[in-house]
Amino acid sequence: MSSASRFPGIIVCLLFLLHPTVAIALDQPSGSSSWGTGNEEEGTIEAGVIWEFDPIKGEASPRGADSVPVAEDPYQYKADLRCSLGGPGAREMGCLTLECPPKTPDGEKGSPVIWLKAPKAITNPTFTDWQPVDGKPACLYDAEPGNVLADIAARILNDFRQLPINPGTLEAQPFPHTLKGGPTNFYTTATHQAFDLTILDQTVHLTATPTSHTYTFGDGTTLGPTPTTGYPIPETEWLTTNTRTSHAYTETGNYQATITTNFTGTYSVNNGPPLPINGTLNLTTPPKTIHVWKTERALVADTCQQNPNSWGCPGTAPQ
Repeated sequence: MSSASRFPGIIVCLLFLLHPTVAIALDQPSGSSSWGTGNEEEGTIEAGVIWEFDPIKGEASPRGADSVPVAEDPYQYKADLRCSLGGPGAREMGCLTLECPPKTPDGEKGSPVIWLKAPKAITNPTFTDWQPVDGKPACLYDAEPGNVLADIAARILNDFRQLPINPGTLEAQPFPHTLKGGPTNFYTTATHQAFDLTILDQTVHLTATPTSHTYTFGDGTTLGPTPTTGYPIPETEWLTTNTRTSHAYTETGNYQATITTNFTGTYSVNNGPPLPINGTLNLTTPPKTIHVWKTERALVADTCQQNPNSWGCPGTAPQ
């Protein structure tokens, strides 16, 4: 009796161990993923699952999943509105030539979008985590992409007014003491500022620009609104030069001076064109105390070194 006929079951077991089934996973160039066993040359999986992305539904669905378990799609998707907004790459991707006519006679036009994908393992994907599914624009017949611009426009003023915009400071020359009847030069340090936010899952760039200023000098007088920001002048000119934002106090005392700056804003969505914000923001600086003194003249015989009690010397009571 041969060894083969004596141990047939062992030979079969050995063949099984030497030829196990190999499971592989592929990442398709179009953003689909596959699971199963191999025909790698054709880019498909025999008896496996092919994930096909549907730009109409905005989701992927499995194909050919009758004989194997269906794995979960590893990607999340979102529609990029650069086609509608003329953002970077819109022309190169064919956005400008894509027509999205209504599907029904009384229907609305679709929105050209670029579908982006990011791994589901990333909870809050950033801008660099999102990649085009296939780099081609698609028509999306859904109210959400068309409304997202209107939704952002409806709330953008409130978002603008919540920004940590720096109002700048009010500066005075001379400070903190100035002279009654003399020019006190005021100016502001408010500047243009920019912010990047995420609003309704869209990348929004906002700008805040100081456009007018109202100077409140604390003695009941104001200047403005005026676009003039003022400017610093040399110390040698403090008591002799009147600028467009100078003020002369007519009485001695301590005055609380402030400046209120009016900011206008713009915003752009997904690197689209800048759009004006329909509304402004007024920011007032903390008050700055201005001490107004008066001057008097008199002829004296001695200097303060010669006679510390001489008129006008420090520590001498006013006459």
